[in-house]
Amino acid sequence: MTVQAKICGINTSDAMQAAIDGDTSYIGLVFYPPSPRAVTNVEAAVLAAMVPQSIKKVGLFVDIDDDQLANILKQTPLEVLQLHGKETPERVAAIKNATGLPVMKAIHIETAEDFENIGRYSDVADQILFDAKAPKNLENALPGGNAISFDWSLFADHPWQDNWMLSGGLNADNVAEAVRISGAQAVDVSSGVESAPGKKDTKLIGAFLETVLALP
Repeated sequence: MTVQAKICGINTSDAMQAAIDGDTSYIGLVFYPPSPRAVTNVEAAVLAAMVPQSIKKVGLFVDIDDDQLANILKQTPLEVLQLHGKETPERVAAIKNATGLPVMKAIHIETAEDFENIGRYSDVADQILFDAKAPKNLENALPGGNAISFDWSLFADHPWQDNWMLSGGLNADNVAEAVRISGAQAVDVSSGVESAPGKKDTKLIGAFLETVLALP
């Protein structure tokens, strides 16, 4: 089975075209204003229009309210909603029911105990995204995109068989090892294909996708 890739935090047409040309499976648009990767509704709609039907458009949200979400969906057609905040299982279910769209819930991992949160969401989320938990002493930490990885060997004791994606500090140099250790069949990258926070590098995008698509 081919490992799928998601390029998240795309905010320019050049980066979007690089992801499309590299045959990514998912693209991610960030609707979280504090992020350096955030896009406006208008920008998102323009970028989304570039995406062929073969690639899933994912919107990343952090504790968004119903009105804001509805307004975004009126302008930007999305196939998946990625919830990267402190949404409860009840909130995840409510968003899924209100929009009729598949929901991906981010679970932040640092230690084996953090895997205990998965069960609360497995019945309501269509997909789980495992991301690294930001250290408490990290200044200006974001819900994701902090270029931090976690111990992938934790999956040996907590094999996750359902639909899931690995994120957190991935790049072209370490993604093969991450997949080998964790068993991931889908990977998500944002900061690992940037020259600076929020500045996607088309060459890094190409290198990441080439590496992932070459995996056995």
